[in-house]
Amino acid sequence: MMLQADICYCFTFILIILECTSYVLTTKGTTFFPDRNNRIDQEFCSANMLSSKGGKVLSSTAMRAVVVSKFGDESVLEVQRNVPIPTVESGEVMVKVAAIGVNPVETYIRSGNYKMLPKLPYVPGNDISGTIVAIGANVTMFKEGDRVASFMRVKSGAYAEYCAVHSDWLMPLPNDFDFRKGAAIGTPYFTAYKALFLKANAKANDVLLVHGASGGVGMAACQLAVSHGMKVFGTAGSKEGMDVVLQQGAERAFNHKEKGYTDKILEATNGHGPDIIIEMLSNVNLNRDLEIVAPKGRIVIVGCRGTIEMNPRLIMGKESRVEGVALAVTTKEEFSEMNRAISARVKTGSINPCIGKEFSLNDVQRAHREIISNSGSKGKMVLIV
Repeated sequence: MMLQADICYCFTFILIILECTSYVLTTKGTTFFPDRNNRIDQEFCSANMLSSKGGKVLSSTAMRAVVVSKFGDESVLEVQRNVPIPTVESGEVMVKVAAIGVNPVETYIRSGNYKMLPKLPYVPGNDISGTIVAIGANVTMFKEGDRVASFMRVKSGAYAEYCAVHSDWLMPLPNDFDFRKGAAIGTPYFTAYKALFLKANAKANDVLLVHGASGGVGMAACQLAVSHGMKVFGTAGSKEGMDVVLQQGAERAFNHKEKGYTDKILEATNGHGPDIIIEMLSNVNLNRDLEIVAPKGRIVIVGCRGTIEMNPRLIMGKESRVEGVALAVTTKEEFSEMNRAISARVKTGSINPCIGKEFSLNDVQRAHREIISNSGSKGKMVLIV
């Protein structure tokens, strides 16, 4: 009888522990994806975090990550399962990655066709969203459990289960903000903001043309410009893409594959032309931009996949301005300004990232192949970890 009572007591105790564990895991308020709300919390518990703000340690020392050991096509993207988890140093945090934003520039770097190339081997990417699971010394603005996004100074690379990021380059996310959308904020919205406001000095009532508006940066530019009171036109390469552009608040959308589409843009502006053009494919479109931009207009180059021959007289005659934008050279002061502005818009809902195709981390080669070959972009591509 005593043995039977002891067994019952132990069984009851186990049930209580399980019930408490279930309560902890289901009441933390984490929003991951609609059908997987508590996955990330369970992973945190299984990671068995140790204490001490001076440098947290995970019980596991290895993680899954994408590693590039040589430059080349998408086949050089290798998913490895024994990559060392990065260490967290002073001023840094460890983020358990939930979603990763994929950007065309990452394919240029991977192929070796970029001005600034990382030392091999490396883990690609910068755009991540997830939850802080460890904090280094001298971090005061964030704590464990905070939901964050980042796209700058991701020390260990983004295509991984964990990454170390300096806390100065983090953006807080609301508790109810989808991690996929969090991963879609960084490069697209900060690039668009920098192009519009730090480079082109955009003002309310300016006429904006987003040349390639159905991708991540293009949609971000449309949303930011509309919220700023600008008149927005956009182009896309398909009917579906044009519909996406209109959904971002653009007044008109044009198919840049149609012959004579620039004439339609001029007509829509009563022959004046756009005051600002955000250009996603300058090696194809820059001459067209110079022909239709308004007098003293501004053209900001966001993307380029090759060289182009141009006539400087097109710039001289209108006294127009052509500038490039690169997030890699963003100063901390510029980041702080952009971070404040974009965080405020996230909270008010005036910007809402549109998610395009989703791939698992294991399917990264296909993602890189499609982001370049797909001519009808419709939203931000993300990898799910």
